[in-house]
Amino acid sequence: MSHARAARRIAAQRLREAGVASPDRDADELLAHVLGVSLGGLVQVEEVSPSDSRAYDALVARRATREPLQHILGSAAFRYLELEVGPGVFVPRPETELLAGWAVEAAIEVERATGRGAVVVDLCTGSGAIAASVAHEAPSAQVHAVELDEAAHGWALRNLTGTGVDLRQGDMATAFPELAGTVDVVVCNPPYIPLEAWESVAAEARDHDPHLALFSGDDGLDAIRVLEERAALLLRRGGVVGAEHADAQGESAPAVFATSGRWAEVRDHADLAGRARFLTARLAR
Repeated sequence: MSHARAARRIAAQRLREAGVASPDRDADELLAHVLGVSLGGLVQVEEVSPSDSRAYDALVARRATREPLQHILGSAAFRYLELEVGPGVFVPRPETELLAGWAVEAAIEVERATGRGAVVVDLCTGSGAIAASVAHEAPSAQVHAVELDEAAHGWALRNLTGTGVDLRQGDMATAFPELAGTVDVVVCNPPYIPLEAWESVAAEARDHDPHLALFSGDDGLDAIRVLEERAALLLRRGGVVGAEHADAQGESAPAVFATSGRWAEVRDHADLAGRARFLTARLAR
């Protein structure tokens, strides 16, 4: 038997030396996962059995290679949901919850104003995080989602089965032609990292997230340019679009919409840390 507190301390130090951003939290998450208890329940654990110690050491070793914590646990928390994630899909980040919340509120506002469920399209759905959140929190909405990557689409299928979301595999540039001019809300977390920034990307993302979900041309705005054109085709007049971007793109990403002449109310929004995080715009009437 080993003492739980000592095991957690040693694991956290190992993760810290490996460059993991949140070593103490990750060490606790992994031990709680092995023992089948909540994080809060760890305070009541004093000893760890030899078999659990071996299992814990193995998971800590994987995390020390910078394998994403969520891949090891097999799930990621996102707003009110727990999503299945693993190799081949972009792990949803906490900051994207703000964009999802905006999409939920936009869908609810459509219902209040018109008395009908909003038509919502989630482009580049990845794990299905945003689409699942809208379906869960605005249940009257008709939610459609598309993902190009085959592996990521498989994870989205797991997360969206039974939610009522219309999920398809395909390119955002040509998605849902039958919905042209009828959509109320388009939401997208596109790839937005410039190709030249490859080395600066955290190992968890660079080495494990699909590159299709990360990189978008020399300036990181290629996908946002495609989004601007597709959203303009899909939305009804007065419909709204929201898209995440890098914190360094707080001016350049909204400018893609502002300079096209098709959009009104082009705005940028900060995340909880005060960093530029996502843009919104309304299709001009």
